[in-house]
Amino acid sequence: MTEETREELLTVREVAKRLRVDDTTVRRWIKSGALEAITLPHRGKRQAYRIKKTTLDKLLTSSVPTS
Repeated sequence: MTEETREELLTVREVAKRLRVDDTTVRRWIKSGALEAITLPHRGKRQAYRIKKTTLDKLLTSSVPTS
């Protein structure tokens, strides 16, 4: 994978901080299909996810009302 095609991946916590919501809210969005995420192999108490930065950017730009 070249540097140009490598995508920045964010954790649930990082997305929650940027959106100013709780981690649980982000997990709920992922499970409901409202937020696309990559599922990582399960280890520990909670399922691990990664969200592409471009996915978050699209979400943020689509929710901004245009005049």
